[in-house]
Amino acid sequence: MSGIAKILAQRGAKVAGSDARESATPRRCARSRHGPRGHAAAHLASDATCVVVSSAIRDDNPELTRAAELGIPVVHRSDALASLMHGRRPIAVAGTHGKTTTTSMLAVTLATLGLDPSYAIGGDLDVPGSNALHGEGDIFVAEADESDRSFHKYAPEVAIVLNVELDHHANYASMEEIYESFEIFAGKIVPGGTLVISADQPGAVELTRRLRDLGELKVVTYGESDGADLRIHKITARGLTSEVTVVLNGKFLTFQVSVPGRHYANNAVAALAAGIALGIPAHNLASALGSYTGVKRRLQLKGEAAGVQVIDSYAHHPTEMTADLEAMRSAAGDARILVLFQPHLFSRTQELGTEMGQALALADSSVVLDIYPAREDPIPGITSALIIDAARAAGAEVAAAPDKDAAVAAIAGMAKPGDLVLTMGAGDVTDLGPHILAELSK
Repeated sequence: MSGIAKILAQRGAKVAGSDARESATPRRCARSRHGPRGHAAAHLASDATCVVVSSAIRDDNPELTRAAELGIPVVHRSDALASLMHGRRPIAVAGTHGKTTTTSMLAVTLATLGLDPSYAIGGDLDVPGSNALHGEGDIFVAEADESDRSFHKYAPEVAIVLNVELDHHANYASMEEIYESFEIFAGKIVPGGTLVISADQPGAVELTRRLRDLGELKVVTYGESDGADLRIHKITARGLTSEVTVVLNGKFLTFQVSVPGRHYANNAVAALAAGIALGIPAHNLASALGSYTGVKRRLQLKGEAAGVQVIDSYAHHPTEMTADLEAMRSAAGDARILVLFQPHLFSRTQELGTEMGQALALADSSVVLDIYPAREDPIPGITSALIIDAARAAGAEVAAAPDKDAAVAAIAGMAKPGDLVLTMGAGDVTDLGPHILAELSK
């Protein structure tokens, strides 16, 4: 939502906004009127020409009620983003995991090459407020969100599918529904366009099999599998960075990725493949990819105190949790990894709580907070205990925290010089990093 607001403001529109929580983001818009906390009918100016909403906004929201009274059109976020992409060369990045990182890699790489792209990203780059930009170039890079099927609104020239897994259980009842949704997304690629898709991840491989009959669609696969069109020959971990070598048209191409972990290296190769599909020379892309230095909440170092580094991870699905913990294990050597985890959504915990607990077994010790509800109402019997029980069954050392203060005290009390502490989850656990650092400094 904030990315759309910024681009609209940069294109000359007057933008106002509100958020359920205190948020500085609306105030960063150059022409924003206000960024109030909470939703109220009074926030909606009578001269507004449009109200843009996310899927998290319920029908009885007072600002929507006021919009109906005033006859102001209400537009879904995805329709607004599709309108902003019109007339550009869109790259839409989809997948259950890795969208923000891959979109960020593409945005930074294209900007480094002087192509001045527009972009809308689900997280800030390494500069606060940098999640969106109206560029003068003809390329527009955007995340394509499958959670509510809104990615069906886009018509990209190049689409990336990083992976296909069951998630967003409030909207999808089965993997078959997920596949059908991704098939519709792929069918929206413009004639003569390109689908870049993983050759390794099982869901992506199955989707590729289903899409082979889509006529004019060009499919480019990437990954470590022997049959990949852009094959990863080797990934070499170098502390908190990686060196990646790919095979392209029978020749080796090596470049640096300034973030750790095989999954981030794979994201970089997906970005490389998408750039090549746009006609950009591969060696230029490979060189520019090294200028990407990360995105907030994707293994972001928040600080160090008492010899303990505190790192923030957005991981909230078991696959993401496993990938980030494996990446940190590879980079950390003999250091202990301690995790403060906050589950995100009751529906996700109901379906994947056991797998979340198993993922936490990769850490040396964990503290688990209550579930962050986001847009959901509680589900009877679904609590963090599902995750804790599964983690203990997998041999993990894990404790429950009754509240955030107790969680901060517990994780800081465990930490010793040389340890790595990860705050992990898609909710407001990200706010606890500074509190942990302060506790460690006492």
